[in-house]
Amino acid sequence: RICNCFLVQTSFVPDEYWQSLEVAHHMVFNYGYLTWEWTERLRGYTYPLIFASIYKILHLLGKDNVQLLIWIPRLAQALLSAVADVRLYSLMKQLESHQVARWVFFCQLCSWFTWYCCTRTLTNTMETVLTIIALFYYPLEGSKSMNSVKYSSLVALAFIIRPTAVIPWIPLLLRHFLQEHRKLDLILYQFLPVGFLTLSLSLIIDRIFFGQWTLVQYNFLKFNVLQNLGTFYGSHPWHWYFTQGFPVVLGPHLPFFIHGCFLAPKRYRILLMTVLWTLLVYSMLSHKEFRFIYPVLPFCMVFCGYSLNHLKTWKKPALSFLFLSNMLLALYTGLVHQRGTLDVMTHIQELCYNNSSKSSASLFVMMPCHSTPYYSHVHYPLPMRFLQCPPDLTGKSQYLDEADIFYLNPLNWLYKEFHNDSTLPTHLIIFSVLE
Repeated sequence: RICNCFLVQTSFVPDEYWQSLEVAHHMVFNYGYLTWEWTERLRGYTYPLIFASIYKILHLLGKDNVQLLIWIPRLAQALLSAVADVRLYSLMKQLESHQVARWVFFCQLCSWFTWYCCTRTLTNTMETVLTIIALFYYPLEGSKSMNSVKYSSLVALAFIIRPTAVIPWIPLLLRHFLQEHRKLDLILYQFLPVGFLTLSLSLIIDRIFFGQWTLVQYNFLKFNVLQNLGTFYGSHPWHWYFTQGFPVVLGPHLPFFIHGCFLAPKRYRILLMTVLWTLLVYSMLSHKEFRFIYPVLPFCMVFCGYSLNHLKTWKKPALSFLFLSNMLLALYTGLVHQRGTLDVMTHIQELCYNNSSKSSASLFVMMPCHSTPYYSHVHYPLPMRFLQCPPDLTGKSQYLDEADIFYLNPLNWLYKEFHNDSTLPTHLIIFSVLE
């Protein structure tokens, strides 16, 4: 996973910087950009606090150089993902033969999408890590490490970091509740105290950083589910996860997953139901992204492992196909696809650290908002500006954000914005098509 971390040098979605590292940078160094989600209090500080702690330690040791600020949080995330991988292997070893466990582990390690996401500082990555470790303690038939308090604590923590993390756990929690003989004890002595403690922790952390009591989980669900304002960032048809999202995320594992669904014993039906349930729930929301279904990807690997274990004559060609096709996808998406927006940050760092007249430098990012990382990848209070694109929270029918207005007529917008030369930036970042 450490090797994995250094072989992913591309950008995936803005959230991996703007909702974690940028916020952590602001918490520790008092400058950085907080997006509208933070002014509207839709996000909680629990996840950025992990990276803020890393930044604070580096700062106290006098080692807060920009490269360490970029790579150490990603290495920390990579190590957590490695722990989750090993937990998945340990769980399968308890439930099945050593052979099946090895094949599940092989599938998990060569999944291109896991490779692409598991070292990124995304809430979805943390949600996936906590989900796998929680599954290790979940009372699955044959599991020797059952612990209701441990698994429910991990689920509660995942919920605090990203409220949608509860979606895959609804069928699993329901199954546990229905199978439990002492139902009242389970709720009163395990679920309720765990829920109360983790929610209190989240409230206290957010109270410290927001300066007022805020239930961010409610705000997040209200915005994304009740008001469905997530559509501002794009919407897809209801079937998108089944026709595109899920097949792409599974990639070359798809035929093995389908094959494994017919072979796996009855006790794994709950995992299959969880995958289908998660896809169905997310299909109801109009804003869809590949990363939203990442937490159920390890569940699918259980079925892929079964498929590989069952193959007799075609095993070697199947293994070669899985490994090579995933490796090609992983290396292309990790080293080639969308790397420009990260590479350009190196030039900005040089502008800050190798420039004698740096005090006069200023930067304008003329790209769709949040295309590049920001102060977390510069670590210098350089005057920077980008095209804003907050969603419409006022209910206007003809709402256009700053980026939209700019792209309708770039020259007109520039003449209005920079009406005299003194306000002009010294450096611009644009996509080549705009030139």
